[in-house]
Amino acid sequence: MSGAVDALAIVVVVGLVISRQLRPSRINTEKRWWIAPVVLGLVALRQPGLLGTGHHTASAALLGTELLLGATVGAGLAWTTRIWAEADGTVWSRGTRATASVWGAGIAVRAAVFVLGSALGVHQDTSALLLAVAATLLARSATLAWRLSTVRPTVPAAARYGAGLPRSAPAGKERV
Repeated sequence: MSGAVDALAIVVVVGLVISRQLRPSRINTEKRWWIAPVVLGLVALRQPGLLGTGHHTASAALLGTELLLGATVGAGLAWTTRIWAEADGTVWSRGTRATASVWGAGIAVRAAVFVLGSALGVHQDTSALLLAVAATLLARSATLAWRLSTVRPTVPAAARYGAGLPRSAPAGKERV
């Protein structure tokens, strides 16, 4: 694909991901959450031009920065996402305003890294951006999967065992 088509595809995918993350959505806890980011990363690695031809060291440093930034943004997205479980066991997530802020900050810092690379004369291909997006999605998914282990179902007060019964005072202490 050409660079313009790649860039357009990346913008469309990121736009869809952001809009989806800001709406309540059911999480399939049985799903293999790592497949889509890994496939995206493999597509990026197959494309030529991941590292610039003229400045290998600077290009590798910028790519490393992009990957570290992607992982940091992904973890930030997961930590700012609200997750909860319903009484029937379904698990839901929804991005918050902080999630949108993390996306905005991540995009702004990525733009700054791109400008820095351009100022240094380092050629940056869209495959590096695609790999960074894959790192973002992988880190977000992995962190969310880890956070899901702590989610407990929300049970209405009337359905809880002992709901509505007076609590007894510990032995030797009177209730006032």
